[in-house]
Amino acid sequence: MSEKKRSKKKIMTAAVVTAFVLVTLWLLQCLLVPKYASAVVEGNLIAEYYKEEKDHDVLFIGDCEVYENFVPAVLWENYGINSYIRGSAQQLIWQSYYLLEDALRYEKPDVVVFNVLSMQYNEPQREAYNRMSLEGMKWSMSKVNAIKASMTEEEHFLDYVFPILRYHSRITELTGEDVKYLFSRPQVSYNGYYMRVDSKPAENVPDGRKLSNYRFGDNAYDYLDRITQLCADNDIELILVKAPSLYPYWYEEWEEQMEEYAAEHGLKYINFLELIGECGLDFSTDTYDAGLHLNLWGAIKITDYLGEVLRRDCGLEDRRGQEHLAEVWEQKLEDYYAEIARQKELYGVK
Repeated sequence: MSEKKRSKKKIMTAAVVTAFVLVTLWLLQCLLVPKYASAVVEGNLIAEYYKEEKDHDVLFIGDCEVYENFVPAVLWENYGINSYIRGSAQQLIWQSYYLLEDALRYEKPDVVVFNVLSMQYNEPQREAYNRMSLEGMKWSMSKVNAIKASMTEEEHFLDYVFPILRYHSRITELTGEDVKYLFSRPQVSYNGYYMRVDSKPAENVPDGRKLSNYRFGDNAYDYLDRITQLCADNDIELILVKAPSLYPYWYEEWEEQMEEYAAEHGLKYINFLELIGECGLDFSTDTYDAGLHLNLWGAIKITDYLGEVLRRDCGLEDRRGQEHLAEVWEQKLEDYYAEIARQKELYGVK
């Protein structure tokens, strides 16, 4: 065999070995990353957005106070408004900004609804929550910037690029779900809404502890300004909301700052804590975790209130007459009501 042929054979062998190693590492990474299937399912919320047709009238961004308290199915059934919730656990305001920026690569909604609870955080918090908000994002500069803005001092950017570096120790914790969901994850939300139908009444809700400083931080305000400007630049109406969760505690000083910000920037701000009676909320029946989040029955009430605001004040059209969208929602509602029935049986709810 000539030297040229031997050299070519070595190159081909090296290429095959390299490809084999890369594929093996990729498969191992798919196996090791958390699947968020039967536990901590909120980790799947962000990724589910990319499976959707991108034609939403309204996008919600924010933490659990959006994805557990507002129901897109209600907005569709009652108002013909097509909406989606880009929410995640303890979603920090800079993550909300970059998730919105990311979404605008695919679509331009008429309205964005942002829940303001995350204004309380001015610095990165915890890696576990960062992972649930960021790993599901598709790669873009929005994701890169979101990671950089979110990392704690102990985190490393390469661990997000190559999750196997972070999750290699899970090799001893693997379960059948890691194999079952190797290439795809189970659906856990309904247009971003995480459903619970059971009830646990709110009792003995503690007052908030005194803080040394009630002013929201400069970093939080900077990203609120960015969200406001991004919406203005894209001719999107921004609505600020505070969900009616009884805790974490919402201080009067925080409320004053949000009212002032909304007035200064000409934004609509809805504090549902002040509308508990008007919405008909009953925290003996309308929460599943003693006032932290609403259950389905409570979420339906405040979503219906918001739907009227969107119809009346934002002029959103009723799209239930659009054939294709109606067909899409027919299947979505079938899944939605099937989940209600499943959970009713699971939790013994009549």
